[in-house]
Amino acid sequence: MTRPATRDDLAALPVEVAPLLLGAHLETVVGGERVVLRISEVEAYHGLGTGDRPDPGSHARGGPTARNATMWGEPGHLYVYLSHGIHSCVNVVCGPDGVAGGVLLRGGEVIEGADVAERRRRERGGVVRAPRDLARGPGRLGDAVGLRHPVHDGIDAVTGAERAGARARLLLPERPFDVIASGPRVGVAGIAGTDAFPWRFWIAGDPTVSVFRWGRGAAEAAARQGDTPDVLD
Repeated sequence: MTRPATRDDLAALPVEVAPLLLGAHLETVVGGERVVLRISEVEAYHGLGTGDRPDPGSHARGGPTARNATMWGEPGHLYVYLSHGIHSCVNVVCGPDGVAGGVLLRGGEVIEGADVAERRRRERGGVVRAPRDLARGPGRLGDAVGLRHPVHDGIDAVTGAERAGARARLLLPERPFDVIASGPRVGVAGIAGTDAFPWRFWIAGDPTVSVFRWGRGAAEAAARQGDTPDVLD
């Protein structure tokens, strides 16, 4: 069972909100086509001055910019950014208005609109080998739900207000998941991609969780600390 998310639900620090999003549903209607995703994997990111230590892996680590402006706004909006010039990735903004933070949606299961999600993936050059791959990884997830940078950046997933022909709603589980795993974030460079920031959370054993990989220089930083992250395939 799920219920609509409120601003208050998302007002805590991203690292506190992130595990509560596991099992949540993200519903989008883009161009009249509806897709519902059950979230299975997330990562928390803190902006400058957020939390008890700087987060060198965050887009907002250096303060407000035109790119990360949505991260500094009120919770419940979606920060949609472009990755590698190709993929639009979706984050749930968390924390009080004026405090930057977001939770990257890294993976999920498409529970409604799988035909729409698969068509979108193929239109963007993706190869869909199995249903679990439709939204496994943040780029695939963004393609599947149909939200695109820059037109949908800032869309409100609490009110469901329309933006550029799209609507989004976030629905939280009535009860948090009991079996949650955590570890370093995927593909994040340096110390930010090690167990110094164990801010990736996922539903243990879920097949839609993405594969762990080191970011640039992260393996070396982890070796110095003796990290041994979980690796899923």
